[in-house]
Amino acid sequence: MIDTDTIVAMATPHGRGGVAIIRLSGPMIKNIITTWCQRELLPRQATKLFFHDKNGDIIDEGLAIYFPNPHSFTGEDVLELHAHGSPVVVDLLLQAMLHLGARLAKPGEFSERAFLNGKLDLLEAEAIADLISANSEQAARSAMRSLQGTFSKKINEAHDNIIKIRTYIEAAIDFSDQDIDFLQDETLILRLQALLQQLDEIQSKAKQGSLLREGIHVVIIGEPNVGKSSLLNILSEKEAAIVSNIPGTTRDVIREVILLDGLPLHIIDTAGLRESSDVIEQEGMKRAYHEIEKADLILHVVDAGEVRDVNFERGTFSANKIIVRNKIDLINEMPSVIYGPDKTIVSISIINNQGLNDLKNVIKKTVGFHAEEDGIFLARRRHIDALMQAKNHVNTCLMQLLEKQLPELAAEELRLSHMALASITGQFTSDDLLGHIFSSFCIGK
Repeated sequence: MIDTDTIVAMATPHGRGGVAIIRLSGPMIKNIITTWCQRELLPRQATKLFFHDKNGDIIDEGLAIYFPNPHSFTGEDVLELHAHGSPVVVDLLLQAMLHLGARLAKPGEFSERAFLNGKLDLLEAEAIADLISANSEQAARSAMRSLQGTFSKKINEAHDNIIKIRTYIEAAIDFSDQDIDFLQDETLILRLQALLQQLDEIQSKAKQGSLLREGIHVVIIGEPNVGKSSLLNILSEKEAAIVSNIPGTTRDVIREVILLDGLPLHIIDTAGLRESSDVIEQEGMKRAYHEIEKADLILHVVDAGEVRDVNFERGTFSANKIIVRNKIDLINEMPSVIYGPDKTIVSISIINNQGLNDLKNVIKKTVGFHAEEDGIFLARRRHIDALMQAKNHVNTCLMQLLEKQLPELAAEELRLSHMALASITGQFTSDDLLGHIFSSFCIGK
């Protein structure tokens, strides 16, 4: 347990509504039931009773449900009060609970207690927040798979394989005085190669889940009057930006979020890039370059007849890039896609709605998103990083064995790989990381 405090918070959104739920967790629950509810509450059964403020006056009538430990969400005694959704009633109830000795919960503290009490692993706890904030059906389903333990199961399977191989290597070290070289067994090499493939498959699905959760930042750039704002409008399916034939119409960045087969695209339309003495337009271009530096994907819009690329005077940017040749209707050209080594060229006509599906497919392909992939579980950037670390350590271990280096080094690489995977589920996690993770949760969850 984190501490001996009893915590309280509103578990439903703030504001007026039909029902508001107040949730409490901690060792004082039984005393609160005795002194405040003034009657016995049967476990996990809704009991109708009058709710009193801290002075003992009746303020509402609702339901109380008692979840005794350890069979509760947090693993502690939990009490839920279902009141009418009046902000005034909720505030009076919270004051009553504070008067009885509870304290207000911090963001994510209920989920943190569930994790620390062994009711959830860290992946499942994070999945709760991800399910709440899911912005598409596919993201919600993927978060639910993580909450049900799909992601954890795959990580634990990889854990077990690492432990078995590590045990074998360390046993071989213990018997190194024998004349048998266990470490040159071909089966060991095959097992390490199979482990790398297993981690690759987990990382592939985790990457899809990370894209579903976080989306990608797409920046639309180009010279004035090439169709940047028109592209933003047609992708967002609304008039998000002013479209005009007057150069320099867009002077500030315009942001929209759209879903592309469940993939969130954070699209930013920027000021046209050109030489200008207009101070406001210069500021708009300065902001455009700032957004380019942070982009995951750049859509560089040009007129269909253009073959040259914008020369970025501020350096080379690492984001993926798609050249969008607009206005092919003016030169009687058909939509097309040309894949190149450093960029892809998509020819479209926004005004005639030609080639836009091609562009959407190219966007998904460029960022590696496969909407049709089964079994995706929602993941975070830290999960991807930890999986990459685990793979690197396993690969180093394999190379050391093939090169007949000291077996102790190979065993250490597997230990580090195990630690990297364990940080995903929370078996080995720093307090600082836990604080960062749970502080991003809702209060009351």
